[in-house]
Amino acid sequence: MKPKILALLLTFALAACAQFPIQEGGGKTEKSIESSKTTESTESGERNDDGEIDPSKLPKQALTAPILFDFLLGETALQRGNLDVAVSRYLKLAQTTRDPRIARRASEVALHARHPFAAERAASLWVELDPDSLDARQTLAAMLVNLGKLDAAFPHLEKLLASDKENVGNAFMQLNQLLSRNSSKAETLRLIQKLAVPYPKLPEVHFAISQAAWFAGEYDTALTEMEQALVLRPDWDVAAVQNGRMLQRRSNSDAAHFYRDYLKKYPETNEVRIVYTRLLVELNEKDSAREQLQILFDNNQEDADIMVAIGLISTELYDFDMTERSLKKALALGYQDPSAIHFHLARVYEEIQQTDLAMESYRQVQRGGRYLPAQIRYADLLAQKGQLGDARLHIQQLPAVDDQQTAHLILAEAQILRRAGSHQEVFRILDQGLEKLPDYPELLYDRALAADKLGKFEILETDLRKLIELKPENAHAYNALGYSYAERGKRLPEALKLIKKAVELSPDDPYIMDSLGWVYYRMGNITDGLNYLNRAFSISQDSEIAAHLGEVLWVQGAHKDAEDVWRSALEKDPDNEILLETIKRLKQ
Repeated sequence: MKPKILALLLTFALAACAQFPIQEGGGKTEKSIESSKTTESTESGERNDDGEIDPSKLPKQALTAPILFDFLLGETALQRGNLDVAVSRYLKLAQTTRDPRIARRASEVALHARHPFAAERAASLWVELDPDSLDARQTLAAMLVNLGKLDAAFPHLEKLLASDKENVGNAFMQLNQLLSRNSSKAETLRLIQKLAVPYPKLPEVHFAISQAAWFAGEYDTALTEMEQALVLRPDWDVAAVQNGRMLQRRSNSDAAHFYRDYLKKYPETNEVRIVYTRLLVELNEKDSAREQLQILFDNNQEDADIMVAIGLISTELYDFDMTERSLKKALALGYQDPSAIHFHLARVYEEIQQTDLAMESYRQVQRGGRYLPAQIRYADLLAQKGQLGDARLHIQQLPAVDDQQTAHLILAEAQILRRAGSHQEVFRILDQGLEKLPDYPELLYDRALAADKLGKFEILETDLRKLIELKPENAHAYNALGYSYAERGKRLPEALKLIKKAVELSPDDPYIMDSLGWVYYRMGNITDGLNYLNRAFSISQDSEIAAHLGEVLWVQGAHKDAEDVWRSALEKDPDNEILLETIKRLKQ
């Protein structure tokens, strides 16, 4: 039986990862000279019925003492992890004996040792000694591709494709992934085009050329080839989706027109309908999008994956009734990741202010990466309902498997207490956390903020300077330290320097921009201060930014403008302490 061409995929993966069944540290190797066999069959008459090379075709090489010595040394070095010696000995053995079985073994050892050039030499010798071996050509082609030698790989890939014509279409569908390590996308395109010449009637071939052309930036070629794939296979949903995405580069309306026409011919294709619906959402054609979602819902009552897709798109449309219906249907159908659905439903319930339903859904997230975020949100909602003690207890009882999760839970409890205004307790919890994790950056930053609230400025400065030492690219550490100085009117030149460093690291952050405006104002440079505060407020209408901008406007005599800024902020955040204190102080 011929080997399937998809074995090429496995060989490329092996070549990329260099993982072979070779044990080290005294274990037996899986193959030796005596047991090494070529497992594939070929059309030549040089193999027996078991796929082994006919012994009469092997070189007449006596087992001399030097050969035995090299073999034993190579195997011993391999078992002891001395890979350089193992590679050199096996290469020498392959060249001396000219035995294809040893050349194969040399290839495997070199790949395992991550010696690509030695592996190329060994595989080249293997192909030379056993030119009908598809395993040899697969290994050599993989190495040549990974080394960027596409022209040299071409004849081997060509022969491999021709060896299994029944599966050549599937092989072409994998080619772009297999060739993705090559940095020259134009070279990859030319190689696939050359390999495609014998197969002009295969739609997968045109699909592969289209993908390669797209990656190479030859968009017209990509679209032409994908259209040809659809001519050869008009009902190919995968090609239709890709064709629409390519058309989107030219025009969203062209893509929508294509999808609409395709769905008229093939109305049962869910994948195209989902992509089309997402495009309608992007085009703000909400009624049309809802119509497509209803078709999907009605026609896929037993498909949990489709129900999840409907739920996610419905959320984008703020159609929360459809979101709830479809996601609950997916749960009833046994969707493979129910925690993901419960988490999404909880977020939707929060959006529509159904707090009890949100809490119930968060509680049903039982595993996976969403487990801790869901339980922390549950605790947040408990605290918002006035059950602060229960919220803290819930967080304290959550399991943490590593330092990162431990810190995450400490920070979550501190945040709940911060919202409740319990700044002394926030400081105590973070202080205890830093006893367990003394160099954890997020704990240092949060304790510095808590220290600021309590007037513990020495601790604030110590924590932030330590954080800067640990994470010199942390813009918020520079900003917090500089802002603390500016707010207290202390060391203003240093504050300016620190905040400018923060701006350099994060130039578009509105909170850092606010700090820069504030320090300029504190230094008496009202023009620059107002400029940066206005820029910060244009990006984020945060209450603290509004407080600062309003104060500078008020001091300049622009009372109406200041009150307008404060009023807009109060509408969103009527209980903000900094904003209320600023207004009260300036209006007295």
